Amino acid sequence: MKLLISRRLPETVMAEAEARFDVTCRTVTTPMDHGECVAALGAYDIVLPTLGDAFRAEAFAEVPELRCRLLANFGVGYNHIDVAAARAVGIAVTNTPGAVTDATADIAMTLILMTARRAGEGERMVRAGDWTGWHPTQMLGLHLSGRTVCIVGMGRIGQAIAHRCHNGFGCRIVYVNRSAKAVDMPAEQMEMAEALGVADVVVLATPGGADTRHLMGAEAFAAMQPHAIFVNISRGDVVDEAALITALKAGAIAGAGLDVYEFEPVVPEALIAMENVTLLPHLGTAALEVREAMGRMALENVIAFAEGRDLPNPV
Repeated sequence: MKLLISRRLPETVMAEAEARFDVTCRTVTTPMDHGECVAALGAYDIVLPTLGDAFRAEAFAEVPELRCRLLANFGVGYNHIDVAAARAVGIAVTNTPGAVTDATADIAMTLILMTARRAGEGERMVRAGDWTGWHPTQMLGLHLSGRTVCIVGMGRIGQAIAHRCHNGFGCRIVYVNRSAKAVDMPAEQMEMAEALGVADVVVLATPGGADTRHLMGAEAFAAMQPHAIFVNISRGDVVDEAALITALKAGAIAGAGLDVYEFEPVVPEALIAMENVTLLPHLGTAALEVREAMGRMALENVIAFAEGRDLPNPV
């Protein structure tokens, strides 16, 4: 079977794929555009997409002769793939849940602590040679221990973040989710406005897609406390970035920590200019062993498909 891998994966994963399939791998690191997706759907039996590859409804509609029967996504998030449109033309879609949970939760904690304790601002001060020495009121931040943390989206990653905050820092956990979750720690489900209103830290951990686009907008930021910080490790378009900038400029919230962006990789100059904002380049799963695990999970889906078995991780 012919397999297209949209961007090069860790070498151990590439070697395993090449041992089993006729593999083509793009040589660039940018997402596949519309034309590339149309061509791939007609030329390959299986495509292993990565973040941002434009498998939209328009791409499926334009394929003159469809060959592809599986999109084995590398990543848990798949909002760059129109799953309904894929199914309508007989293409299955899989993802890689579980492999990304702990690494993404760790990045959430990195953003929480960096933003709360002003670590990015402090490092820039030191690197610029502007630090004149310690004094009692220098760079006072938000003490995380014992604070209330709101998790918006209490799936695998949301629960992993909650565990770290509760067990590591003694935080009270409140959460927003479509359904109640049975979790092994104290956690209170609340409506969105109420949860945002009591939280010192708000962490966005929902899937992307049409259902959650701009979930965090002007109304949501207005419901937060002025001393609270906001962290996003989900997908960029779940946040109305213009509303976030307005809230930060107005002092409606105290700061933000972001690993994803609405128009990624474009980051607004207004956010770059703010000292109370921590900005990371989508590091959520950026650890070799994690990316290898994701790749192996994606390949497990590919191999199962090729052997006519049930797909381990259908979406």
